[in-house]
Amino acid sequence: MKTFIAIAAAVSTLMIAAQAEASSKDCGSVPQAQWMSKEALTQKATEMGYTVRNIKVEDGCYEVYGIDSKGARVEAYFHPATGEVVRVKTDD
Repeated sequence: MKTFIAIAAAVSTLMIAAQAEASSKDCGSVPQAQWMSKEALTQKATEMGYTVRNIKVEDGCYEVYGIDSKGARVEAYFHPATGEVVRVKTDD
């Protein structure tokens, strides 16, 4: 019984972690008509200190490839309607 409880607790922890990861990247299902333009997003990202190299759409987010203010290469995920940063991955 103790083994079952330990396994169930471990599985629950992993599921919560996976769900948190998915939600941190998820920008919701905003209709594309409400998205800010790529030009507006480029301007906002530039004001935040990013040098934008490329913009794609992934998982309902704008995915910006560029350089941050410290010179590191980044993939930054932005909410398509608000332009808020959802997640940033840097190349170490």
